[in-house]
Amino acid sequence: MKDQFGRTIDYMRISITDRCNLRCRYCMPLGVELVSMGEILTYEEIEQISQVAAQEGIRKLKITGGEPFVRKGCVELIARLKTIPGIEQVTLTTNGVLLSKYAQELADIKLDGVNISLDSRIRERYQWITGRDELMQVMEGLQTALAVDLKVKINVVLQKQMNENEWLSLAELAEEFPVDVRFIEMMPIGYGRQFEPISNEELLIKFQEQFPQMKPDERIHGNGPAQYYKIPGYQGSVGFISAIHGKFCGTCNRIRLTAQGELKPCLCYGKSYDLRKALRRNLTGDSEDMTDDIRAILREAILEKPEQHCFEQLQKITEEKRMVQIGG
Repeated sequence: MKDQFGRTIDYMRISITDRCNLRCRYCMPLGVELVSMGEILTYEEIEQISQVAAQEGIRKLKITGGEPFVRKGCVELIARLKTIPGIEQVTLTTNGVLLSKYAQELADIKLDGVNISLDSRIRERYQWITGRDELMQVMEGLQTALAVDLKVKINVVLQKQMNENEWLSLAELAEEFPVDVRFIEMMPIGYGRQFEPISNEELLIKFQEQFPQMKPDERIHGNGPAQYYKIPGYQGSVGFISAIHGKFCGTCNRIRLTAQGELKPCLCYGKSYDLRKALRRNLTGDSEDMTDDIRAILREAILEKPEQHCFEQLQKITEEKRMVQIGG
């Protein structure tokens, strides 16, 4: 389906939980209040929404959280989503702590790819950033995923006075392993406003100085807006997702479904559409009516998708939720 600006919207990110087994400072520090499980979409409701979304042109799904693996039955949900007619790809974003436990199951159901969030390779710093001493488990998860032939990407968020000096060490994961490493600019949402991000423009200059023979990689690596580069001797590529300093709204192809059933056309603005309400007010009604309600809301949300975000103008941002409430 196209929005009012002619963009094809074919990608939906689905948060299945607001729970997480880490406490990253810029996302979910200690003391964050969680909603009751009754307020979270059931797997059946997520499947219903995804079925209608597929009928409306959604082709790719990303499962996010919180941390998806802390919700029981995550793998089974993914398996069900992959059977929906029209859905061509289902991928997953995780912090990697529990990945080694589920990697073989994910390979068995033919998960199309997994993104691992990793902001430090230094054990003490990793613990300081995430609130947990789990770096070894994450690295084990990475290697286990690769051993069962899952396609893996690493997501990195650099911040000043935190991990900015690790850009090269983190990039070298693409040298050591057949993975893409993507550097994502911190977006000023929730706790992210409290931290000073690293500009990918500045970071790219550092890479070009370090690797003069680095060249753009024009291959398609996934669904997102990353700009990739190939470094001689590296097994994977290095990518840059630059929401602030490389605005890609003109090619945005996504909508987001929060764990509580709110459909968000744009991360920057507070506007959302309540799918949970539509699902649950029809519990004893006609399933066809429910499908029609979901379809109408999906169409409205896509048609009303804003032309662009305003992250560079903080005073115009209307989203007040934290990222863990929205979904990664």
